Amino acid sequence: MSKQVNPYKDSNLGKKEQVAQMFNTISENYDNLNRMISLGTDQGWRKNVLKMVAAKKPDSILDIATGTGDMAIFLSKTNATRIVGLDLSQGMLDVGKEKVKALKLDDRIEMILGDSENLPFEDNSFDAITVGFGIRNFETLEKGLAEILRVLKPNGIFIILETSVPTKFPLKQGYNFYTKVMVPFMGKMFSKDQQAYEYLSESAKNFPFGEELNNILRKVGFKNVKHHPQTMGVATIYESSK
Repeated sequence: MSKQVNPYKDSNLGKKEQVAQMFNTISENYDNLNRMISLGTDQGWRKNVLKMVAAKKPDSILDIATGTGDMAIFLSKTNATRIVGLDLSQGMLDVGKEKVKALKLDDRIEMILGDSENLPFEDNSFDAITVGFGIRNFETLEKGLAEILRVLKPNGIFIILETSVPTKFPLKQGYNFYTKVMVPFMGKMFSKDQQAYEYLSESAKNFPFGEELNNILRKVGFKNVKHHPQTMGVATIYESSK
């Protein structure tokens, strides 16, 4: 397992509390800066997640680490009657609630404060569960995944969208420069919390991806595990079931 990376190296808080603090701080500018950093490609990746989920015709969907609700809003294009977005950060949820309200999706999307490692739902509650760019923020990865497995219905689909590291030259070298130098620079220029964007880059570099993450999913108990690299490997979609 890769080493745990925390947002604030001088903080005595646990990773979970630090992550909530970080996203509360950057929530106001998160969407715009996220689009800038990903060069807009994150929207295409979310559309691919939507296709996978929609193909299963779920009635209930849980989006964990929903942040400002981008994934939950995309998932409203399915026929699901219940969509729940859960996040640790009240600041991110507040932004997300305004977006959901503006799109008149309040009757379909519920945004709630919650802990991914202690989900406030009964066993076998959701047909589909997604995590977009949030799995690497879990304090204890296997505990969070076990909770997801618990609340997922039998034969339900679980989709992770997460950053990954390209392995081929010269993309690998270009990616390393971009994430190590450019992302923190943009964070410094456009956000009041430079450490947050240094953390987002460092955590992406150190988080297990590809077959390593597949094996963790299998160990926890997920089946039919496979991964789909996106945009030459800068992100990956992981697909599995219960």
